[in-house]
Amino acid sequence: MSFNLQMPWSEYPIVAFDTETSGAYPLEAEIIELGAVKWHHGQIVGRFQTLLRPSKPLVPENIRIHGITNEMVADAPLMQDQILKFCEFIDGSILLAHHAPFDLGFVTLDIEKGNLIFPRNLHFCSSLLSRALLTTTNHKLQTLVKELGLTGGDAHRAYDDAYACLQVFMKCVEKMGESVTLEQLLQVQKKVLQWDHYRIMSGVDEKLLMLADCIRNEKTLNIVYDGGQTKSKMRPIRPYGIVRNPDGDYIHAECGLDMKRKRFYLNKIRDWEK
Repeated sequence: MSFNLQMPWSEYPIVAFDTETSGAYPLEAEIIELGAVKWHHGQIVGRFQTLLRPSKPLVPENIRIHGITNEMVADAPLMQDQILKFCEFIDGSILLAHHAPFDLGFVTLDIEKGNLIFPRNLHFCSSLLSRALLTTTNHKLQTLVKELGLTGGDAHRAYDDAYACLQVFMKCVEKMGESVTLEQLLQVQKKVLQWDHYRIMSGVDEKLLMLADCIRNEKTLNIVYDGGQTKSKMRPIRPYGIVRNPDGDYIHAECGLDMKRKRFYLNKIRDWEK
C-alpha cells in the first residue's frame, strides 16, 4: 500500500500504539508490554495487547513507573513470538504514538531481531501534533488526558495509553478540520518519522553497528569526543543503550573518567578504538 498524501487522513486505518519497557534505552532495555488500537471509519476495528517476558528481571525503579511486576510477566509470551503479529496488525496503517521516537526505537529493534520486513506505515507523533495545535499546561499524555477531558484508563499501561494517544490525535484533527489531508498533518508535525531512521542492526552505519556490538558483548570502548574537558583526547566509555532521535542520535554510556552515565551524541564521536 502507498499513501496518497492529498487524501484526508480518515481514508486510511490509523493505529495508535504504546510500549512499556524495562528501561529507557534500546538494547539495554526491552519492551514488556505492547498495546495498540485500530480506528477506521469512525470506530475501533481492532485491538492488540500483550504483556511480554523480558530476558532479565525487572527492577524496582521501573516497576514504580508502570506497575508491571516480575510475577505479571513470568508466564507472558516472548517478543519474538509476538512481533510478527504486531507487524501484521499495523501494516498499511497510519501509525501513531505519543513521543513516537521512543516507541519506534524499541519496536524497530525487535523487527530487526526477527529479520522481518518493516510494515508499510505513515508515522505521526501525537506529542508533536499537540504541541503545534493544542493549548495545555504541558503536552505530557496524562496532562492532555486531564485537561482535554479524555478517557485515560490506567496511566502507563500500554493499551490505555494507546487509546489516550488516539484521542489526542482526534482533538488535533478537529482543530484543523475533519478533511485535513495527510500532507497538511505532516507539515504541522514538521519532523519526518520513518522506520529507516531507527535502524540499528540492519543498517549500514559503521558507528551504530560497532556500538551495538559493544553493548551486546558488554565491552568498553575508547572514543575521541568533540566535547567536555577531554576534547580531542581518548576517553573510555561503557555504552549501554542507543537512542535514534530526529534531534540527534546518541548513546547512553558510563564515562570512565568520572564513572557517571552521560549522553554522547554520535555526530560528536570523532574516532574510536575497541
